[in-house]
Amino acid sequence: MNALKKALGVLWLIAGPAVIFFLVQGAVEHIDPKGTKDINSPVVWIIIIAIFTPIALGLMIFGWYALRGEYDHLPESSSEI
Repeated sequence: MNALKKALGVLWLIAGPAVIFFLVQGAVEHIDPKGTKDINSPVVWIIIIAIFTPIALGLMIFGWYALRGEYDHLPESSSEI
């Protein structure tokens, strides 16, 4: 189980920057001042990127801790905390 946690930690470390990259890439492709749809507005993309960037950073932090082995032993009772 610990090997699975570490493998998923690597996945989260890779997924965080990938999500941010694809969001910025999608924003660059879809922002068009001449466009009439909501997807062409830069305000929508700023809001989306502002919401999902902290989530992606949290995934990266979670992955870093999983990779370091911080979750290898989880407490079984409140006295172990």
